[in-house]
Amino acid sequence: MHPETVPVQHVVDQLRETFGEAPPVALVLGSGLGLIVDAMQDRRSASNGSLGLPSSTVIGHDGAILRGRFGGTELAVVSGRVHLYEGYPAAHVVRYVRALALWGVKRLVLTCSAGGISDGLEAGQVMLITDHLNLQGTSPLIGQAYGTRFPDMSHAYDPAMRQVLTQVAQEQALPLHQGIYVALHGPAYETPAEIRMVRGLGADAVGMSTAPEVLAAAECGLPVCGLAIISNKAAGLSEATLSHDEVTANAGEVGARVARLLEVALERIAAL
Repeated sequence: MHPETVPVQHVVDQLRETFGEAPPVALVLGSGLGLIVDAMQDRRSASNGSLGLPSSTVIGHDGAILRGRFGGTELAVVSGRVHLYEGYPAAHVVRYVRALALWGVKRLVLTCSAGGISDGLEAGQVMLITDHLNLQGTSPLIGQAYGTRFPDMSHAYDPAMRQVLTQVAQEQALPLHQGIYVALHGPAYETPAEIRMVRGLGADAVGMSTAPEVLAAAECGLPVCGLAIISNKAAGLSEATLSHDEVTANAGEVGARVARLLEVALERIAAL
């Protein structure tokens, strides 16, 4: 048996033992959305380590999976993804995605913080991801396949889920930009020259996550969508010095608005 098969199945077994049957939808929390955890009812949690998942080393990423209700939706919440820049192989970064799919989760909603590149994408705004550029130099699909060997990425960000988020944002009068996310390796913030490069390639926002998870979800046949909270202007587009503290603080300021959006949207997504 391939060595990566063992950890994924172990996580699936631990999820079932801890939480029972899978809920219809899972939500991955980026920076600033911890208030969703506080608002969950009938909440149960298990640390990443106890489930067989890698532990986060980044401030603001707790490192746990929770099961409960948020608004009217039964869901699993991933609080504390890990990143390539922490030194984990790509297969470890997406282990939780594969485990959620095998557990029986039907839809996955990803959130992340990102730097705004396009004009008008300022700190505190939200972007619905329509597509991505994976410039991280690797793919979690290298090696053992957990679904289709050659997934079609033409509609990697599920159109039906995106439509739900767009409609709810309109109902709540929440400006929701749409654009392309570019994933770079990190952990250094990008140089102004790199931002000019990816802007020329069509990127609207830049971050250090999300693309690996979307690749793994496509492999597993798990419909996925993504929201990027714009926490700062990308390098060279403002006079500000980039820092993780600034990213976390700015993401937290918009967190309440995103939580209200998700409270309604998740119930509709779960019913798709």
